[in-house]
Formats: sequence, C-alpha cells, structure tokens
Amino acid sequence: MKLLLTSGGVTNPSIEAALVDLLGKPIADATALCVPTAQWGHPMCGPTSVRRFVVGGLPDLGWGSVGLLELTALPTIDPERWVPWVREADVLLVDGGDATYLCHWLRESGLADLLPSLTETVWVGVSAGSMVLTPRIGDLFVEWAGAPDDRTLGVVDFSIFPHLDVFPDNTLAAAHEWAAGIGGPAYVLDDESAVRVVDGEVDVVSEGQWHRL
Repeated sequence: MKLLLTSGGVTNPSIEAALVDLLGKPIADATALCVPTAQWGHPMCGPTSVRRFVVGGLPDLGWGSVGLLELTALPTIDPERWVPWVREADVLLVDGGDATYLCHWLRESGLADLLPSLTETVWVGVSAGSMVLTPRIGDLFVEWAGAPDDRTLGVVDFSIFPHLDVFPDNTLAAAHEWAAGIGGPAYVLDDESAVRVVDGEVDVVSEGQWHRL
C-alpha cells in the first residue's frame, strides 16, 4: 500500500498534493471508501462525529465516488461481496477514534489480511487511522476498555504522536515522555503534517510542526 498518515486529515495544499501524487490521478477521477470504525471505540465519539466524518472532511474532497465501509459489519457479509469493493477502490480514508478498537476490527473483518495484496491502494489515515498501522500507540492513547494492550498492526516500524499542540495534553514535553515508553522511533505531528510511506521510503509532508524522536 501507499500510505499517507496524517494527524488531522488533508488540511493544506501540500498534503493534498502528496495525496494526488500517490493516487497518480486527480481526486475527481478516483474512487474512495471511508472507514469510520475507530470512532465507535472512543468515548468522545458517537453518531454525530461519525456523520461529520462521512459527510465532510476527507470524503468531501471531490472524489469521483465515495462509499462507506463499516468494518464491524464485514464479518456478517460474504467476502465475495466486500473484497471486490475494497480492491476496486483507489483509496481507503480511515478516520480517527481509538486505534486499538480499529485494529481489532481490521483483524476480525479480515481486511488486515488483505492489506499486503493492495499494493496500488492508497491508505489515508487520520489520527488513529494512521496510528493503527504502527507497532504501538502507547497507553496514553488507549481509550477502548476492551483493548488487551497498546499494540497495533505494525505495518510500519515507527509510532505516531498526533495533534501536537491541538489539545492541552498533546505537548512536545508529553510526546517525549510518551516516546520513552514506546521503545522505537516515532513521529510527532501537528494537524498540518503527515508521514508519507511508499515502497518503504518515509518522508514528512508538512506546513506546520513535526519532530522525529
């Protein structure tokens, strides 16, 4: 997969240009599936915030078509139905919430097993939608009571501390303390920044602040 791991979404022209480059075509010619599942695992999210994501934000960038993929429903559907939906999409727009809850449903749904074969698909993550691809998120970001620990999918070899200076507790000092317990490399991103990963090559796209710890 081609990864655009954002903190706050496609929030500026530089991140949007990176997205278009990853797609290899204009946004208006691309098909997208939005995945709101992570929101159900976070106590600050609910029907209103899910609706806000589905009808605005990433899905409202002017895609050729946009569909909704709810991971909690996939175990009840024959894979012969939903796998083609995923394979035919140019991009998966994966929203934030709780990354451990999202990780659980990526595995339960079978989508996690499908990801390695989606070599041309673009994954655009927002907050937890980005963090779920990392090895660990740290206890600071675990909000789902059902989480066994802070481990996630480990598709990439670094962790992400999102929303730098957006919330009172998301300070650089807090990020350094968090990173000390992660035990691996990490990126600290504000909402104007994103990490891009293509064929194992990692770089940062930003019109704001970011740090590598």
